[in-house]
Amino acid sequence: MLSFFRKLFSAKADQKVTEEDSMKKFLIVGLGNIGPKYANTRHNIGFKVVDFYAAKNSLTWETAKLGDISSHKVKGRTLIFLKPSTYMNLSGKAVNYWLDKEKIPLENMLVITDDLNLAFGTIRIKTKGSDGGHNGLKDIQNTLQTTNYNRFRFGISDAFAKGRQVDYVLGDWEAEEEKQLPERLELSCNIIESFALAGINITMNTFNGK
Repeated sequence: MLSFFRKLFSAKADQKVTEEDSMKKFLIVGLGNIGPKYANTRHNIGFKVVDFYAAKNSLTWETAKLGDISSHKVKGRTLIFLKPSTYMNLSGKAVNYWLDKEKIPLENMLVITDDLNLAFGTIRIKTKGSDGGHNGLKDIQNTLQTTNYNRFRFGISDAFAKGRQVDYVLGDWEAEEEKQLPERLELSCNIIESFALAGINITMNTFNGK
Protein backbone atom coordinates (compact mmCIF):
# COMPACT_ATOMS: atom_id res chain seq x y z
CA MET A 1 0.00 0.00 0.00
CA LEU A 2 2.81 2.39 0.91
CA SER A 3 4.56 1.75 -2.41
CA PHE A 4 1.28 2.49 -4.24
CA PHE A 5 1.01 5.96 -2.66
CA ARG A 6 4.68 6.66 -3.37
CA LYS A 7 4.13 5.88 -7.04
CA LEU A 8 0.96 7.97 -7.10
CA PHE A 9 2.59 11.06 -5.61
CA SER A 10 5.69 10.57 -7.76
CA ALA A 11 3.54 10.45 -10.90
CA LYS A 12 1.73 13.63 -9.85
CA ALA A 13 5.04 15.37 -9.17
CA ASP A 14 6.39 14.35 -12.57
CA GLN A 15 3.20 15.60 -14.23
CA LYS A 16 3.52 18.95 -12.45
CA VAL A 17 7.15 19.33 -13.58
CA THR A 18 6.15 18.50 -17.15
CA GLU A 19 3.35 21.08 -17.08
CA GLU A 20 5.66 23.72 -15.63
CA ASP A 21 8.28 22.97 -18.29
CA SER A 22 5.72 23.28 -21.08
CA MET A 23 4.66 26.71 -19.79
CA LYS A 24 8.26 27.88 -20.21
CA LYS A 25 8.36 26.87 -23.89
CA PHE A 26 7.25 29.19 -26.69
CA LEU A 27 6.66 28.55 -30.37
CA ILE A 28 7.58 31.51 -32.57
CA VAL A 29 6.27 30.93 -36.10
CA GLY A 30 7.51 33.01 -39.02
CA LEU A 31 5.22 32.63 -42.03
CA GLY A 32 6.60 32.60 -45.56
CA ASN A 33 7.28 30.56 -48.67
CA ILE A 34 10.38 28.42 -49.06
CA GLY A 35 12.98 28.88 -51.77
CA PRO A 36 15.23 31.71 -53.03
CA LYS A 37 12.48 32.94 -55.37
CA TYR A 38 10.51 34.19 -52.36
CA ALA A 39 13.33 35.05 -49.95
CA ASN A 40 13.14 38.85 -50.19
CA THR A 41 9.42 39.24 -50.89
CA ARG A 42 7.00 41.17 -48.70
CA HIS A 43 4.98 38.01 -48.04
CA ASN A 44 8.06 36.47 -46.41
CA ILE A 45 8.47 39.00 -43.61
CA GLY A 46 7.73 36.26 -41.07
CA PHE A 47 10.75 34.28 -42.28
CA LYS A 48 12.81 37.47 -42.38
CA VAL A 49 12.05 38.33 -38.75
CA VAL A 50 13.00 34.91 -37.36
CA ASP A 51 16.06 34.71 -39.62
CA PHE A 52 17.17 38.10 -38.30
CA TYR A 53 16.68 36.93 -34.69
CA ALA A 54 18.62 33.74 -35.39
CA ALA A 55 21.52 35.61 -37.01
CA LYS A 56 21.63 38.13 -34.19
CA ASN A 57 21.92 35.33 -31.61
CA SER A 58 24.18 33.03 -33.68
CA LEU A 59 21.52 30.34 -33.91
CA THR A 60 21.51 27.55 -36.47
CA TRP A 61 18.56 26.10 -38.35
CA GLU A 62 17.80 22.40 -38.60
CA THR A 63 15.64 20.99 -41.38
CA ALA A 64 13.01 18.89 -39.63
CA LYS A 65 9.50 17.60 -40.27
CA LEU A 66 7.32 20.23 -41.99
CA GLY A 67 9.79 23.04 -41.44
CA ASP A 68 13.12 24.49 -40.35
CA ILE A 69 13.59 24.64 -36.58
CA SER A 70 15.87 26.59 -34.26
CA SER A 71 15.81 27.18 -30.50
CA HIS A 72 17.17 29.65 -28.01
CA LYS A 73 17.05 29.98 -24.22
CA VAL A 74 16.34 33.38 -22.67
CA LYS A 75 16.18 33.75 -18.88
CA GLY A 76 14.77 30.28 -18.28
CA ARG A 77 12.43 30.35 -21.29
CA THR A 78 12.92 28.19 -24.36
CA LEU A 79 12.03 29.84 -27.66
CA ILE A 80 11.44 27.40 -30.50
CA PHE A 81 11.44 29.04 -33.93
CA LEU A 82 9.59 27.51 -36.85
CA LYS A 83 9.69 28.31 -40.57
CA PRO A 84 7.09 26.01 -42.15
CA SER A 85 8.23 24.25 -45.32
CA THR A 86 4.64 23.63 -46.40
CA TYR A 87 4.30 26.92 -48.30
CA MET A 88 2.15 29.70 -46.91
CA ASN A 89 -1.27 28.27 -47.75
CA LEU A 90 -0.66 25.07 -45.73
CA SER A 91 1.03 26.61 -42.68
CA GLY A 92 -1.49 25.10 -40.25
CA LYS A 93 -0.17 21.56 -40.65
CA ALA A 94 3.33 22.53 -39.53
CA VAL A 95 2.07 24.73 -36.70
CA ASN A 96 -0.18 22.01 -35.34
CA TYR A 97 2.55 19.37 -35.56
CA TRP A 98 5.14 21.39 -33.63
CA LEU A 99 2.70 22.59 -30.98
CA ASP A 100 1.84 18.97 -30.32
CA LYS A 101 5.36 17.58 -30.57
CA GLU A 102 6.84 20.14 -28.18
CA LYS A 103 3.72 20.16 -25.98
CA ILE A 104 3.49 23.93 -26.15
CA PRO A 105 0.22 25.50 -24.97
CA LEU A 106 -1.56 27.53 -27.62
CA GLU A 107 -1.24 30.73 -25.58
CA ASN A 108 2.55 30.38 -25.84
CA MET A 109 2.55 30.61 -29.64
CA LEU A 110 3.23 33.78 -31.62
CA VAL A 111 2.64 33.82 -35.39
CA ILE A 112 4.50 36.50 -37.38
CA THR A 113 2.95 37.55 -40.66
CA ASP A 114 2.64 40.35 -43.20
CA ASP A 115 -0.39 42.67 -43.27
CA LEU A 116 -1.56 44.69 -46.26
CA ASN A 117 -3.88 46.79 -44.12
CA LEU A 118 -1.04 48.40 -42.15
CA ALA A 119 1.45 51.00 -43.32
CA PHE A 120 4.94 49.70 -43.97
CA GLY A 121 6.71 48.67 -40.76
CA THR A 122 3.70 49.28 -38.52
CA ILE A 123 3.33 46.73 -35.72
CA ARG A 124 0.06 45.23 -34.55
CA ILE A 125 -0.02 42.42 -31.99
CA LYS A 126 -3.31 40.69 -31.17
CA THR A 127 -4.49 37.68 -29.17
CA LYS A 128 -7.23 36.72 -31.62
CA GLY A 129 -9.06 37.85 -34.72
CA SER A 130 -10.01 36.95 -38.25
CA ASP A 131 -7.54 35.85 -40.90
CA GLY A 132 -8.03 39.20 -42.67
CA GLY A 133 -7.83 37.46 -46.05
CA HIS A 134 -4.36 36.08 -45.28
CA ASN A 135 -4.13 32.49 -46.54
CA GLY A 136 -1.50 31.44 -44.01
CA LEU A 137 -3.59 32.61 -41.07
CA LYS A 138 -6.69 31.10 -42.66
CA ASP A 139 -5.08 27.66 -42.82
CA ILE A 140 -3.83 27.91 -39.22
CA GLN A 141 -7.33 28.88 -38.11
CA ASN A 142 -8.91 25.99 -40.00
CA THR A 143 -6.38 23.47 -38.73
CA LEU A 144 -6.46 24.54 -35.08
CA GLN A 145 -10.22 25.23 -35.22
CA THR A 146 -9.82 28.50 -33.38
CA THR A 147 -9.04 32.16 -34.01
CA ASN A 148 -7.73 32.56 -30.45
CA TYR A 149 -4.00 32.56 -30.99
CA ASN A 150 -1.40 35.34 -30.77
CA ARG A 151 -0.36 37.00 -33.98
CA PHE A 152 2.22 39.66 -34.73
CA ARG A 153 1.27 41.53 -37.90
CA PHE A 154 3.99 43.46 -39.71
CA GLY A 155 2.66 46.14 -42.06
CA ILE A 156 3.67 45.98 -45.71
CA SER A 157 1.14 48.66 -46.88
CA ASP A 158 -1.23 48.37 -49.82
CA ALA A 159 0.59 50.48 -52.39
CA PHE A 160 -0.45 48.44 -55.42
CA ALA A 161 -2.70 49.04 -58.40
CA LYS A 162 -6.07 47.35 -58.67
CA GLY A 163 -5.70 43.68 -59.53
CA ARG A 164 -1.96 43.61 -58.68
CA GLN A 165 -2.15 42.39 -55.09
CA VAL A 166 -0.48 39.03 -55.76
CA ASP A 167 2.37 40.66 -57.67
CA TYR A 168 2.79 43.15 -54.83
CA VAL A 169 2.96 40.73 -51.91
CA LEU A 170 5.22 38.39 -53.88
CA GLY A 171 7.37 41.31 -55.02
CA ASP A 172 10.65 42.48 -53.50
CA TRP A 173 10.97 45.40 -51.09
CA GLU A 174 11.52 48.89 -52.47
CA ALA A 175 14.92 50.50 -51.88
CA GLU A 176 13.55 52.86 -49.21
CA GLU A 177 11.86 49.99 -47.40
CA GLU A 178 15.14 48.05 -47.46
CA LYS A 179 16.82 50.97 -45.68
CA GLN A 180 14.20 50.98 -42.93
CA LEU A 181 13.95 47.22 -42.45
CA PRO A 182 16.96 46.71 -40.09
CA GLU A 183 15.47 49.00 -37.44
CA ARG A 184 12.06 47.31 -37.79
CA LEU A 185 13.64 43.85 -37.56
CA GLU A 186 15.55 44.87 -34.43
CA LEU A 187 12.27 46.02 -32.91
CA SER A 188 10.70 42.72 -33.90
CA CYS A 189 13.37 40.85 -31.92
CA ASN A 190 12.47 42.90 -28.85
CA ILE A 191 8.81 41.99 -29.36
CA ILE A 192 9.61 38.26 -29.48
CA GLU A 193 11.55 38.37 -26.22
CA SER A 194 8.95 40.57 -24.54
CA PHE A 195 6.27 38.05 -25.50
CA ALA A 196 8.19 35.22 -23.83
CA LEU A 197 9.38 37.13 -20.78
CA ALA A 198 6.67 39.70 -20.04
CA GLY A 199 3.59 38.15 -21.64
CA ILE A 200 1.28 39.07 -24.48
CA ASN A 201 -0.65 41.87 -22.72
CA ILE A 202 2.42 43.89 -21.72
CA THR A 203 3.87 43.28 -25.18
CA MET A 204 0.73 44.61 -26.88
CA ASN A 205 0.66 47.70 -24.65
CA THR A 206 4.34 48.38 -25.23
CA PHE A 207 4.72 47.82 -28.95
CA ASN A 208 1.40 48.20 -30.74
CA GLY A 209 1.46 51.11 -33.16
CA LYS A 210 5.23 51.56 -33.05
